Amino acid sequence: MEILNSYLYQQKSISIPGLGTLYMERMPARTDFVNKRLLPPGCNFRFDKYFDAPGKDFFGYIAGKMQIPDYEAIKWYNEFAFDLRGKIRNKEKAEWPGLGFFQVDENGEISFEVHPEKFPALPPVEAHRILRQHSEHPVLVGDVERTNTEMPEILTGVFVEKESWWIYVIIIAALALSICFYHFYSNGTSFGSTGNHQSVPAMNMPPTSR
Repeated sequence: MEILNSYLYQQKSISIPGLGTLYMERMPARTDFVNKRLLPPGCNFRFDKYFDAPGKDFFGYIAGKMQIPDYEAIKWYNEFAFDLRGKIRNKEKAEWPGLGFFQVDENGEISFEVHPEKFPALPPVEAHRILRQHSEHPVLVGDVERTNTEMPEILTGVFVEKESWWIYVIIIAALALSICFYHFYSNGTSFGSTGNHQSVPAMNMPPTSR
């Protein structure tokens, strides 16, 4: 059975004729922010009653490890699967040596339970988030590398430069209004004073001949 377990660890799945497929899923470490702890990595075994036909490479793997012909490897594994199915039909625990066992519930659903001592659960670790307010780290701005302490000064300088631009516009507008006010005050406030007062004499048209 070590051969089968070795194949399962490497391929993460193994198909059992007439029964289904056993999957091995590795779970990475996870962060539990609510309880302020770090959950350890682990393994989860999931059974699926579909896809119960092993591939040719599987029997070649068994034949190579046991140093027997392929047909003998197929016969040996089919007999092992037949024994598992028989125990499950009798509602017995079908032992998978060195790993766990199959069992069936009242609804006929088959599940797989792993032996706890084979994969002991690691305890979670406390994890506290640390915020460093005055720590300095590089920040990429466009194609230039800055630091997080430089960025507030740069942004403040940009804001002041934009604000100064508006001040210049207001000053220029005030000067323009002052010039207009002085012009109207010197020449009167009528709009005609700003136009051209040169008179254009009328020309008499020559009589037309009939």
